[in-house]
Amino acid sequence: MTELPDGHFRQLIHPYTGEVGRVHVPKQGFTTDFAAVIDSEMGPFFVKAMINRPGGRRDSILREWAVNPYVQSLSPRVLWSVVGDDAGWIILGFEVIEGRDADFEPGSADLPIAVDLLNRAASLAPPSAARNWKEERWDAYVRSEDELAFFRGDALLHTDINPSNVMVGDAGSWLIDWSWPTRGAPFIDPACFVVQLVSAGHSPRSAEGWAARCTAFAHADTKAIDAFAAADLRMHRAIAAQHPQEKWLQALADAAQAWAAHRGVS
Repeated sequence: MTELPDGHFRQLIHPYTGEVGRVHVPKQGFTTDFAAVIDSEMGPFFVKAMINRPGGRRDSILREWAVNPYVQSLSPRVLWSVVGDDAGWIILGFEVIEGRDADFEPGSADLPIAVDLLNRAASLAPPSAARNWKEERWDAYVRSEDELAFFRGDALLHTDINPSNVMVGDAGSWLIDWSWPTRGAPFIDPACFVVQLVSAGHSPRSAEGWAARCTAFAHADTKAIDAFAAADLRMHRAIAAQHPQEKWLQALADAAQAWAAHRGVS
């Protein structure tokens, strides 16, 4: 149980919620200024919000708002929004879905579900707003322009494939938290899945076996996957070194190392 950020926030959402009762912050963290499931006069909503000030975090929630109409076949719908230069907040009100985080461990029944979501995501056409959403996260970690060219493309990418962003419930499954959608090579999301699977206990061979069930990964140039595995390792090492207290970041770096070694690119 917690409270809304302030009276102004309550006033901004009141036209969409009416009076707000229970406010429940989920256990998993969100890189937002406010995220909670609320009960209100007009129903339950998952509310995600950023303070409206310039910067990457503001851009992130605006991208999530812009992409939502195009990903509603596999992600919760934004039912209402407060988006304006003078609002003080940018607020998205999502439908509430019932489910749990996916289990990526070997033998999990959730693995085919994750593969299905990745294949469905790969079939989505990027919106016109994505024209300038070029995927650049790995650009600083490649060794040549030829490698960089492997990562370019027109596929709509999620790029944060992890167990907490794959939700499984009785009513369906969802790929949630489209906080930083980009446009790039279609194999990138399944490649991110590989590292998560290795971190969850798979061997690199097993992880690649599951990723190969994703059409985009199965059809990718092996040189492109090699280049990505090497760049991803460099990126995870750099991030883990910047945050040595975060053990999960080192675990991902270790998984990226194991995958790169398996491919002979470490």
